Amino acid sequence: MELELNSKEPIYIQIKNYMKMKIVSGELKKGERLLSVRDYASELKVNPNTILRVYSELENEGLINTQRGIGKFLTEDEAIIDNLRKEYSKELLRDFIHKSKTLGFSKEEILELIMNMYEEE
Repeated sequence: MELELNSKEPIYIQIKNYMKMKIVSGELKKGERLLSVRDYASELKVNPNTILRVYSELENEGLINTQRGIGKFLTEDEAIIDNLRKEYSKELLRDFIHKSKTLGFSKEEILELIMNMYEEE
Protein backbone atom coordinates (compact mmCIF):
# COMPACT_ATOMS: atom_id res chain seq x y z
CA MET A 1 0.00 0.00 0.00
CA GLU A 2 1.51 3.28 -1.11
CA LEU A 3 0.56 6.78 -0.05
CA GLU A 4 -0.22 9.22 -2.85
CA LEU A 5 -0.88 12.70 -1.52
CA ASN A 6 -3.33 14.94 -3.36
CA SER A 7 -4.60 18.46 -2.87
CA LYS A 8 -8.26 17.54 -2.39
CA GLU A 9 -8.03 17.21 1.39
CA PRO A 10 -5.57 18.21 4.10
CA ILE A 11 -2.34 16.19 4.11
CA TYR A 12 -2.69 15.17 7.75
CA ILE A 13 -6.11 13.61 7.04
CA GLN A 14 -4.70 11.70 4.06
CA ILE A 15 -1.83 10.38 6.18
CA LYS A 16 -4.16 9.52 9.08
CA ASN A 17 -6.49 7.59 6.75
CA TYR A 18 -3.49 5.87 5.16
CA MET A 19 -2.27 4.75 8.57
CA LYS A 20 -5.74 3.55 9.52
CA MET A 21 -5.89 1.42 6.37
CA LYS A 22 -2.47 -0.04 7.23
CA ILE A 23 -3.80 -0.89 10.69
CA VAL A 24 -7.04 -2.44 9.43
CA SER A 25 -5.26 -4.44 6.73
CA GLY A 26 -2.79 -5.81 9.25
CA GLU A 27 0.18 -4.23 7.50
CA LEU A 28 0.88 -2.56 10.84
CA LYS A 29 0.83 -5.22 13.57
CA LYS A 30 -0.72 -4.89 17.03
CA GLY A 31 1.81 -3.47 19.45
CA GLU A 32 4.23 -2.54 16.67
CA ARG A 33 6.52 0.40 17.31
CA LEU A 34 5.88 3.28 14.92
CA LEU A 35 8.50 5.44 13.28
CA SER A 36 9.45 8.55 15.19
CA VAL A 37 7.73 11.76 14.16
CA ARG A 38 10.93 13.01 12.57
CA ASP A 39 11.66 9.75 10.71
CA TYR A 40 8.12 9.39 9.39
CA ALA A 41 8.02 13.04 8.31
CA SER A 42 11.32 12.55 6.51
CA GLU A 43 10.08 9.38 4.82
CA LEU A 44 6.90 11.08 3.58
CA LYS A 45 8.63 14.40 2.89
CA VAL A 46 6.19 16.38 5.05
CA ASN A 47 6.56 18.77 7.96
CA PRO A 48 7.09 16.97 11.31
CA ASN A 49 4.17 18.97 12.74
CA THR A 50 1.92 17.15 10.27
CA ILE A 51 2.99 13.76 11.62
CA LEU A 52 2.72 15.05 15.18
CA ARG A 53 -0.90 15.98 14.48
CA VAL A 54 -1.60 12.59 12.87
CA TYR A 55 -0.11 10.71 15.82
CA SER A 56 -1.99 12.92 18.27
CA GLU A 57 -5.34 12.26 16.59
CA LEU A 58 -4.66 8.52 16.32
CA GLU A 59 -3.77 8.49 19.99
CA ASN A 60 -7.00 10.32 20.85
CA GLU A 61 -8.87 7.62 18.92
CA GLY A 62 -7.11 4.92 20.94
CA LEU A 63 -5.26 3.46 17.95
CA ILE A 64 -1.78 4.27 19.20
CA ASN A 65 -0.22 4.93 22.59
CA THR A 66 2.93 6.62 23.76
CA GLN A 67 5.47 5.03 26.04
CA ARG A 68 7.39 7.97 27.38
CA GLY A 69 11.04 7.87 26.35
CA ILE A 70 10.51 4.78 24.18
CA GLY A 71 8.17 5.80 21.38
CA LYS A 72 4.72 5.38 19.93
CA PHE A 73 3.11 1.97 19.49
CA LEU A 74 0.06 0.61 17.74
CA THR A 75 -2.63 -0.51 20.17
CA GLU A 76 -2.86 -4.16 21.11
CA ASP A 77 -6.60 -3.83 21.72
CA GLU A 78 -8.21 -6.02 19.05
CA ALA A 79 -11.66 -4.56 19.76
CA ILE A 80 -10.53 -1.07 18.72
CA ILE A 81 -8.99 -2.40 15.50
CA ASP A 82 -12.03 -4.58 14.78
CA ASN A 83 -14.37 -1.61 15.29
CA LEU A 84 -12.29 0.43 12.85
CA ARG A 85 -12.42 -2.38 10.29
CA LYS A 86 -16.22 -2.59 10.65
CA GLU A 87 -16.49 1.19 10.37
CA TYR A 88 -14.59 1.15 7.06
CA SER A 89 -16.69 -1.75 5.75
CA LYS A 90 -19.94 0.02 6.63
CA GLU A 91 -18.73 3.16 4.87
CA LEU A 92 -17.94 1.16 1.72
CA LEU A 93 -21.27 -0.64 1.84
CA ARG A 94 -23.21 2.60 2.41
CA ASP A 95 -21.58 4.10 -0.67
CA PHE A 96 -22.19 0.95 -2.74
CA ILE A 97 -25.85 0.71 -1.68
CA HIS A 98 -26.47 4.40 -2.32
CA LYS A 99 -24.93 4.25 -5.80
CA SER A 100 -26.75 0.99 -6.61
CA LYS A 101 -30.09 2.52 -5.58
CA THR A 102 -29.30 5.54 -7.76
CA LEU A 103 -28.80 3.13 -10.66
CA GLY A 104 -32.25 1.67 -9.98
CA PHE A 105 -31.31 -1.63 -8.34
CA SER A 106 -33.75 -3.15 -5.85
CA LYS A 107 -32.74 -4.46 -2.43
CA GLU A 108 -32.91 -8.02 -3.74
CA GLU A 109 -30.75 -7.18 -6.77
CA ILE A 110 -28.17 -5.46 -4.56
CA LEU A 111 -28.02 -8.46 -2.21
CA GLU A 112 -27.68 -10.80 -5.20
CA LEU A 113 -24.83 -8.69 -6.59
CA ILE A 114 -23.04 -8.82 -3.24
CA MET A 115 -23.52 -12.58 -2.92
CA ASN A 116 -22.27 -13.19 -6.46
CA MET A 117 -19.24 -10.95 -6.01
CA TYR A 118 -18.44 -12.63 -2.70
CA GLU A 119 -18.54 -16.06 -4.32
CA GLU A 120 -16.25 -14.86 -7.14
CA GLU A 121 -13.59 -13.67 -4.69
